[in-house]
Amino acid sequence: MRVVTALVAIAALIALPFLASGATLDIANQILLATIGAIALMLLTGFAGQISLGHAGLLAAGAFTAGILAQEIAAPFWIGIPAAALTGALLGVIFGLPSLRLRGIYLAVSTLALHFLVVYVGGEYETRRGFSTGILIDPPVVFGFEFWDPVAWYPVLLVVAVLVWLLARNLLRSRTGRAWAAIHDTEPVAAALGINVARTKLWAFVISSAITAMAGALFAYYRGFVSIEAFSLFVTIQYVAMIIIGGMGSLLGAVLGAAFVTILPHAIEAASGVLPSSGGLAGSIFAMNYAAFGLIMIAFLVFEPGGLVGILRRIGGKRGTR
Repeated sequence: MRVVTALVAIAALIALPFLASGATLDIANQILLATIGAIALMLLTGFAGQISLGHAGLLAAGAFTAGILAQEIAAPFWIGIPAAALTGALLGVIFGLPSLRLRGIYLAVSTLALHFLVVYVGGEYETRRGFSTGILIDPPVVFGFEFWDPVAWYPVLLVVAVLVWLLARNLLRSRTGRAWAAIHDTEPVAAALGINVARTKLWAFVISSAITAMAGALFAYYRGFVSIEAFSLFVTIQYVAMIIIGGMGSLLGAVLGAAFVTILPHAIEAASGVLPSSGGLAGSIFAMNYAAFGLIMIAFLVFEPGGLVGILRRIGGKRGTR
């Protein structure tokens, strides 16, 4: 069943550009971008057990790195994306250091400072350079082909998402992944087993931050502009919701959570459009999204801590017993 499901999913992903409209492909691209960021957060929180509330700040750091390089020195994307990943890795070192002494809510608050710092720096750059509506970025060009529409971007983002998933899967099977699992369970026991806890934690922050910043740079190139308003604290809440709803400690959970959280606002908007009082609900869609995220996260935490992956496993187990 797993092989059949995988083949069907691969066939659907390949056929999507030929069957879907531009709007549908745009949603698919948003899911792929969210998948990259969700996998990065899952590595840090779901597997290494390190809490972070600075995810939106890392996305903004990657996006602004690509935008500033494109604006100031006309750097192409093959320089902007690695530079964004390097920026993320550097921030991962800086803001991973508190994890060596802080845990729980104190670590979460320290990572939250990352968000406000990046937002402040990005806002100052926009103001001083006069980019009131954001930094414009020209579409990437490869061999004379310009990537500007969802159809052209879809295979690129799909390949990047698959590569990030494979990288994460191999990391989890390596000595680094086993060390993350050990410190996630019990740090004193991990240290007693000879694991360098400090180095392992820092590696988790560095790898996760680099992937997240790369996702932010891809988002900037895909949208064609960078604005600090796109990286509010609500974005961090969305990514936390992705790994909770999808299922903590599962790469498949990161993918399912990214798809669910990305599609949810569109589903709410579509549902409000068919209701009799849709005109009065038009201004409340954003508030409805907030309420929906809160209710769904509470429901999963209380009734299904395993997330969507837990539901799938239970369904598969029931089928296996028949």
